[in-house]
Amino acid sequence: MPRHKAQPGPPETHQDWVRLRTLIYLRWIAIAGQLAAILIAYSFFNIALDLPLCFATVGAAVAANLIAIFSFPDTKRLTQPEAAATLMFDMAQLAILLAITGGLSNPFALLILVPVTIAATALKRSATIALGLSTMVMISLVALVYLPLMTRDGEVINMPPVFEFGYWLAIVIGVAFLGAYAHTVSNENRSMSEALRATQLALAREQKLTDLGGVVAAAAHELGTPLATIKLVSAELADELGDREDLRDDALLIREQADRCRDILHSMGRAGKDDLHLRSAPLMAVLREAADPHQERGIDIRFEGHPIEEGAERQPTIYRYPELIHALRNFVQNAVDFARTTVWIEAEWDAEMIRVRVSDDGRGYPSNVLSRIGDPYLQPRANASERKEYDGMGLGVFIAKTLLERTGAQLAFFNGDASYAPLTQEPQRSGAVVEVSWPAERILAPESAALGLNAPITG
Repeated sequence: MPRHKAQPGPPETHQDWVRLRTLIYLRWIAIAGQLAAILIAYSFFNIALDLPLCFATVGAAVAANLIAIFSFPDTKRLTQPEAAATLMFDMAQLAILLAITGGLSNPFALLILVPVTIAATALKRSATIALGLSTMVMISLVALVYLPLMTRDGEVINMPPVFEFGYWLAIVIGVAFLGAYAHTVSNENRSMSEALRATQLALAREQKLTDLGGVVAAAAHELGTPLATIKLVSAELADELGDREDLRDDALLIREQADRCRDILHSMGRAGKDDLHLRSAPLMAVLREAADPHQERGIDIRFEGHPIEEGAERQPTIYRYPELIHALRNFVQNAVDFARTTVWIEAEWDAEMIRVRVSDDGRGYPSNVLSRIGDPYLQPRANASERKEYDGMGLGVFIAKTLLERTGAQLAFFNGDASYAPLTQEPQRSGAVVEVSWPAERILAPESAALGLNAPITG
């Protein structure tokens, strides 16, 4: 988070994303445009074109589309090499068409940018670079070897050399810029999409665990009386059947199994005694619950809670949102992972605001990522090299930040004001600090509401 265990980086390994039908559809559009340009130039602008050669070049694209349509199913998705080869064909076909229709004097030469732009949004970096370099080579050849544009009266149509060179340079720069820009933006979109998907999965998992805990706790609560009755009746039967060993053993077995059922439900329902009790808890109890999985990891976790002003209300009771528990648990995990000896979990409150801080005595956030914390897939922390498992980070804190913001929280990330001194006896808040603030009305639970009966579980 920053400080998160190795997470998959930006999705540079995506495969089979491009549908063949999509490229076929785009190619039909290009074919229609090419034929329209050829016919209009020949018929209305008196341009002398080698129509058989032009139609043969366009026909190659038509043939490729027909072969693809009849050879592959509608659901066919191209692998990276297949998609790259398809776009390479489109780029080469367009380059040949430009070469026989005036080279860079043809205003449609700009369309050579289309295949590399599509590649930048759909292919890996290596394939995009290869296609971009090929495009530069092709457009350079077109600039040198081409059939000049002529009218049917014999007049040659050529741009001045300086404009032709500028047009070539603009296309080359456009290939590099558009390719890099499109690839970067599409990668960021994919990264954000995967991070949001991970956030949804994390929240769904936490919600399921909470629901399961509520179901089990409610079952333990509701079944307590019937099990106690079974145990009492079976004990009385065992006493009355002292002279019938076979029946007495059965009665004792019933009592033992009732005890076993009680123990199983008790162990599964430790999270609470009643489903309604799981919905809210005192603030410090929620913080201790979030930190509980990391209590035995060799780091001293200290809890502090106090009102912001003297005479403020007592410790508030807040809603136990699954996303809140999950997010705070992630922050505590990160603090424990990078602390030297101590982690502090502090809470303060008044009638308007509830604030929680998680800090440690580690080295803190590096300055080069501090302003970008909260974005998925940051670079590793400066001290992450001390822990080989920390090859990447950022997704965890993005998930936690997104979950907490759903509860109305605002987050701040900064370093502690003490200097990192690993040899001092008394730990200081020198490491990373995460501060989470809520408007009180967003998470305060009513303390006086009657619990009532458990609502039936449906769906």
